[in-house]
Amino acid sequence: MTKVSKTLIFTAAFAVIATSAFSEATWGFKAGMAYVYGGPGKMSAMAMAPAEKNHEAMMKNAKKVPENTVFFMDNGTLYSTSGRLDPTGNFYVN
Repeated sequence: MTKVSKTLIFTAAFAVIATSAFSEATWGFKAGMAYVYGGPGKMSAMAMAPAEKNHEAMMKNAKKVPENTVFFMDNGTLYSTSGRLDPTGNFYVN
């Protein structure tokens, strides 16, 4: 997995890790911002350079995160799987 695709996946994971309860609310990701997961307890956010060349470099290896992707931590390691969580936190495979 490339560094850019890891960054995009971990961006989504940031919101999951930052909240302890399941929520139907949308996450607060903003255009022009990059969110980076650097390991357990290490999250950062920063404004991206607005240059088109920078955007093209990021998009070159980027992968869209599929719908119903669940991110979770286990023993300090970030994982993702395909499925859904109900409002009580129970996991179901699609």
